[in-house]
Amino acid sequence: LPDDKVYKSARKGSGSQKIATTMAFVRLLKDLLRDKGVAPFIVPIVPDEARTFGMDSFFPTIKIYNPNGQQYTPVDHDLMLSYRESTNGQIVHVGINEAGATAAFTAAGTSYATHGQPMVPIYIFYSMFGYQRTGDAIWAAADQLARGFYIGATAGKTTLTGEGTQHMDGHSHLLTATNEGLISYDPAYGYEISYIVQDALRRMYGDDPEDISYYLTVYNEPMVQPAQPENVDVEGILKGIHLVSEGTGAQDAKRAQLLASGVGLSWALEAQQLLAADWGVVADVWSVTSWNELARDGRRADEDAFAHPDQQPRVPFVTQRLQGRPGPAVAVSDFMRAVQEQIRPYVPMDYYPLGADGFGFSDTRQAARRYLKIDGPSIVVRTLQALADRGEVGRELVGQAFGKYRLDDVNAGASGEVGGDA
Repeated sequence: LPDDKVYKSARKGSGSQKIATTMAFVRLLKDLLRDKGVAPFIVPIVPDEARTFGMDSFFPTIKIYNPNGQQYTPVDHDLMLSYRESTNGQIVHVGINEAGATAAFTAAGTSYATHGQPMVPIYIFYSMFGYQRTGDAIWAAADQLARGFYIGATAGKTTLTGEGTQHMDGHSHLLTATNEGLISYDPAYGYEISYIVQDALRRMYGDDPEDISYYLTVYNEPMVQPAQPENVDVEGILKGIHLVSEGTGAQDAKRAQLLASGVGLSWALEAQQLLAADWGVVADVWSVTSWNELARDGRRADEDAFAHPDQQPRVPFVTQRLQGRPGPAVAVSDFMRAVQEQIRPYVPMDYYPLGADGFGFSDTRQAARRYLKIDGPSIVVRTLQALADRGEVGRELVGQAFGKYRLDDVNAGASGEVGGDA
């Protein structure tokens, strides 16, 4: 397995450059492909849009596998990063054929058993066209104890704009939650991805390998990727939740906890600033890397308590992290509210989730987020509503905030970056 230096670049952040988490993952994949120990066993699988994912630089280096070699001149032959097939190619490029890509994943993911040779399939696709389109085949792969990575790129309900609602994924984490062979994450930052991938390789290919696969959602919205903090909470990243920004303010200020995943973390950080500046509310912001894993951990604690009634019940991880924190909790992601609802039984305070329900809204990212009431100002209003329900602020404050931010006007939305394919 690769040592820590392979992950060093991802953990340094992107400096002043704005890159999406899709590109952060692809850069990490490039570093893995430079590691002589693991590189020969990696099998990138791309059904479509390799250039959208920033993977065209792989064409001239590891090439696309074709048992007959390249039999034609590609239309992009004059480009430096042109499409290249080879008998010793490493990329499996099956065209717009997700069923074929999933079959390739299954073959590579079970080769440790069928051929005595572990391989690391990394199947990257538009997240809407993954489990939704080939869920039965992915279930069969898990049933065959396949190991590897599914990467749901251009993820989320509001992040891939301009291609219509058929591309807007707000529910793939609900689908993967039904598959016990899949470990699902919705990371916000490149450094989170690095720790998830490192631990995944250990769990699937280490000294005591587990028969599991990983599903990661990554986005195409560019943003500055921060360097990992000095006191990075690796346990929290892997188990599903870690604190990224502790609020500061007056001792007697009203308090709240903001939970967010993926691109939603930037909206929570925006809400943290607005709550402090406009309403004097101090909020802590948490990155939820996996709603699914937190929910599974909670259910396992319930099951353990039921099976061992004479023992002290284990406290779920999310309960441990939030226990004793002041105020209500507001949760958000670029996925349906039901994703965030999974952890409700284990949140030890009043819990107010927001979510991207419905078929989506074909407009700018900012307008779509305002329409779905999941942007920064929507989080602010939801937080004030939660505080009003507790009697900590007047109900009239909620209405004032709703009007101040023009929450019913999609043209007033401003949460999010513009541009970026990868």
